[in-house]
Amino acid sequence: MKTVERWFSDRLQQELTVARWGTYGRPVLILPSAGGDAEEIERNGLVDACGQLLAAGRVKLYSVDSVAGQAMMTKEGSPEHRLWLLNQFHDCVRREVVPAIHADLGGQDMEVIAGGASIGAFNAVAMLCRYPDVFSAAIGMSGSYRVERFYDEASSQDLYFSAPLQFLPGLDGAQLDLLRQRFVILASGEGRWENVGETWKMAAALGAKGIPNRVDNWGAEWDHEWTTWRAMLPQYLTELT
Repeated sequence: MKTVERWFSDRLQQELTVARWGTYGRPVLILPSAGGDAEEIERNGLVDACGQLLAAGRVKLYSVDSVAGQAMMTKEGSPEHRLWLLNQFHDCVRREVVPAIHADLGGQDMEVIAGGASIGAFNAVAMLCRYPDVFSAAIGMSGSYRVERFYDEASSQDLYFSAPLQFLPGLDGAQLDLLRQRFVILASGEGRWENVGETWKMAAALGAKGIPNRVDNWGAEWDHEWTTWRAMLPQYLTELT
């Protein structure tokens, strides 16, 4: 069963689409690739790849437009504007999308698993690290975690708060205590267009703060493409649910 909902977000100052597949199960929010929309994961076979999990009621899949990623790819506005939009996008997911997921679950405040590939992996890990009160785990597939290069190496407070590689070293207190009860899976191939080094850097930043994580290197036969992610996602959702 698929539903699509759309509303105007004051945080983003534009419309946002949220799509859902499944009838019941653990909520899983899949963040699209940089330029993707809410239905990208269906067009590229990730929903079908999770078909058995959906049919068994193990998971409900949700996805949302990659608003900040689309601006990143088109270079809309200044780097500072795009970084502001990235921070706003994360806040929108926490304050608008997660409550919509909980409402869809009948008011259950069930913890959400975040997942994604490429820039979606960055956003998934960032969501967990920023909001461990509502996300319980993250699945980062073929992640691009050093995002400064997409913003002309600009630096700002918005970047600091949005990027785990920036804010994790200084993180302390209750947020870190809660993060240490969460789990991050970081998976990458070593084939075409992959950069497993970024995955290891993300793992090192998490590990330095005592945040449980695991790196899975799938090897040289796995490329930075949907075929890889269709294999990865159901395996990890089976593990986590």
